[in-house]
Amino acid sequence: MVAPLLAIETATRRCSVALAEGGAVLAHREEESERLTHAERLNVFIDEVLREAGVDITALAGVAVGVGPGSYTGLRIGLSAAKGLCYALGIPLMGMGSLDVLVHELRAQGVVLPAGARLMPMIDARRMEVFTQVSAPGGDRETAPHPLVLDEAWAASLPKDRTTVVFGDGADKAAGLLAGIPGVLHVSGVRPAHRGMVSLSFELFARGAFSDLAYLVPDYGKPANVTQPKRAAS
Repeated sequence: MVAPLLAIETATRRCSVALAEGGAVLAHREEESERLTHAERLNVFIDEVLREAGVDITALAGVAVGVGPGSYTGLRIGLSAAKGLCYALGIPLMGMGSLDVLVHELRAQGVVLPAGARLMPMIDARRMEVFTQVSAPGGDRETAPHPLVLDEAWAASLPKDRTTVVFGDGADKAAGLLAGIPGVLHVSGVRPAHRGMVSLSFELFARGAFSDLAYLVPDYGKPANVTQPKRAAS
């Protein structure tokens, strides 16, 4: 049996931590907040799941962490924690695409999908923009993650011969728009959560798809909006 894996996801407003063994969830903690309390809650959640499951931290076989796209601050917090654990314990690190986590969560919920459906997990990127990708029902990516503006032009570009299944907090915020688009199935309430995290983390571990501890970086989805401070008048 595979030793316990720890999974962390902080790309969105939800902070999720799961501990699993052999693909079965032993303990998990999840909290969603507009205040992005990841820095306050993440290490607490890690300690709590280990204690609840009665697992010593030195027994971990690896750590999986969501690498985005998503929140700049949340991703840095999650990846820093995961790297610190892996470095200290000498165990593998696995970077999980946060949109892939959403796909695995949708599948774990047992949602019945139309034949030939294309999946578009969506993470909120503010206003009417989202981070998304196109995936097959089995989870394989058909496109790379990318930013997208949800508007009438996007709606008109959708294929007419395949149902497009949209889900995630990015889709939920645009529920009104999505409801009027033919061929779109909106599954509400799907978030990066323990079932999808555990499913994907064990898949990566079984394949030996380990990330480089030194060089794994977050996928922020788009460049940071950095401005220079104004010079004081002389």
